[in-house]
Amino acid sequence: MRFDLGSYDAVLLDMDGTLVDTESLWIEAVLGVAAELGAEPLDQARLIGGTVASIVAVVGAATGGRHLPADLDLWIDQAVKRRVAEVGVRLRPGARRLLDELIATGMPCALVTSSGRADTEIILDVLGRAAFAHTVTADDVPRHKPDPLPYATAAALLGVDPSRCVAVEDSLAGLASAEGAGCTTVAVPHLQDIPDAPRRYVLTSLELVSVTAVKVTP
Repeated sequence: MRFDLGSYDAVLLDMDGTLVDTESLWIEAVLGVAAELGAEPLDQARLIGGTVASIVAVVGAATGGRHLPADLDLWIDQAVKRRVAEVGVRLRPGARRLLDELIATGMPCALVTSSGRADTEIILDVLGRAAFAHTVTADDVPRHKPDPLPYATAAALLGVDPSRCVAVEDSLAGLASAEGAGCTTVAVPHLQDIPDAPRRYVLTSLELVSVTAVKVTP
């Protein structure tokens, strides 16, 4: 099955795990920090699609509240930066082609991420900024995925009704956010299994997502 974004009015793209393979680097870094601190085993499902604050909360609980959230935030940030420096930022299969198609067709597009602004800017240096009319980060909204606000905000910035937007995501938290805002969703699972749901299309790769004139009925 292929999915054409061209029959929608705007495209909303997740970043970590969807366009770039940074989700796994985050999890590796967090697990490493938690292990160094003698944490109880972490439920990795609670880390996928989370914000820095939610991940810090998980590690804090697993370490019995022995460390300040600000310290955990710093240690995790340092560990993530080390992992990125070691392996680089790797694009998910099909991401570059999809971004090039969005630029070529002029499809309105926004980036919607649970990462903070500073980390997002680093990734945008790799992705390029030309495809994105707007970026919504964790620093731009008071509530984060799975809350609908990030995707509702992105649609509003583009001036498009969420029901005419299609969101591309890799996590259950992100899908809950987009679907709660009223978007059709395309799920490209990476580290989580994603079940079928109404107005959700589950694909194996971004290679199956394109921007052409073919009509897809949601």
